Amino acid sequence: MSISDLFKMGLRNLSRRKARTALTVLGVVIGTISIVVMVSIGIGVNRSFDKQFMENGEMTIIKIQSEGDMYDEEGNWTGSKTQILNDALIEQLKTLDHVKVVSPVIETEARLYSGNYSTYIQLKAVGVDAFREFGFPDLTYGSYPTEKNPATIVLAANSLSNFYYYSPNGNYKTKTVDPSNTVVTLKFDSWKYKRNERKKEYELKIKDYCQMAETDNYEYGYACYMTIDYFKEIYAKYANTLTIEDRKKALASLDTYNYINVNVDNIKNVTKVQEAIKEMGFSTFSEMQYLEPLKETSNMLQLVLGAIGAVAMLVSAINIANTMVMSIYERTREIGIMKVLGCKVGDIKRLFLFESAMIGLYGGIIGVILSYIASHFINKYGGTLFAALMSGSGVYNIEDASFSVIPIWLPFMAAGFGILVGVLAGYFPARRATRISAIEAMKNDA
Repeated sequence: MSISDLFKMGLRNLSRRKARTALTVLGVVIGTISIVVMVSIGIGVNRSFDKQFMENGEMTIIKIQSEGDMYDEEGNWTGSKTQILNDALIEQLKTLDHVKVVSPVIETEARLYSGNYSTYIQLKAVGVDAFREFGFPDLTYGSYPTEKNPATIVLAANSLSNFYYYSPNGNYKTKTVDPSNTVVTLKFDSWKYKRNERKKEYELKIKDYCQMAETDNYEYGYACYMTIDYFKEIYAKYANTLTIEDRKKALASLDTYNYINVNVDNIKNVTKVQEAIKEMGFSTFSEMQYLEPLKETSNMLQLVLGAIGAVAMLVSAINIANTMVMSIYERTREIGIMKVLGCKVGDIKRLFLFESAMIGLYGGIIGVILSYIASHFINKYGGTLFAALMSGSGVYNIEDASFSVIPIWLPFMAAGFGILVGVLAGYFPARRATRISAIEAMKNDA
């Protein structure tokens, strides 16, 4: 039997019992939709976790804070402890395997002034190499500080657009400031220290500056930066305007850091470096330690959802087998005639396998098409349901999440799986068809 004859006879036989064939194909369609949609939901959840953690911070960065969290063996928070972060610790961290860059950070409050207008900023002092190694965003103006030009102030994207002023009559006014044609000065907030009234309040005129582009990363979206060396230089001048007692406190604060950022060479080594720092007696934080258990949960969810789809496909396989068995009983006489006419046993077997495979193919293709439609509606209208399911994660941004993601390989896998299920489900009925006696088949009145 030629390939063309196989196609013609197989398709003709399927079209004889249109209703039964359609119902069997429908079973494969449901199974395919179940597999594609269930797996796509698992992939969507996984990718959303990855995306949102990347927006919150660099995945290879480990943070050591001056107030470190403590946990018991079961992972429950038990309190916090004071950690001394100084230059000696930095040098020690640099010797650890897989550590690329270590950057200390000093945080303080400050204000920018332009005439009667001012705005609050969070000011962070970092190592000069941090601007190159810690994923800072692109700039809309200027250049980042370097070893040769460390006196550049890095302004957040919105730091120049929120200057405000309360007039004597109570009116609230705002404006955007441009330091290139307006004098802008920086003053440290002095709520922690008493100022020496006989000395003029310290202020820094901003001359060299750059401005970061808008970013979803909170670390870089709202804080202003400068190099630690430059910060210590101007902070010492500020400390000189304080009382003697508070001057000593202010200068002493420069010997320790609020936190230290450690950049690891590869995301796979983050946990290993964290363990090494823990052995040194310091507690750490990284996005990775929260992402790993969430991804494990997501992978487990993906397996469970895939298993549900597989069960639906198993039911469709039983339907295909039932359909093919019924077809054999109805076509017993036809099988006998084919054998009497000299048709090979292998051709009869291939004919039934072809028919079952076509059922799987039709169901797979239709199921994949409907899966894309289902995925669209899940992403469009599934927010309320997924908000309830993922509310415990604490990081799941429902507005920006894709609940169902169908990668290019999934439709092909699902359609191929449909064909495979059809062939496997039709194998034993096809084998049964080849064992029917030609003489007994000819006596059959069906």
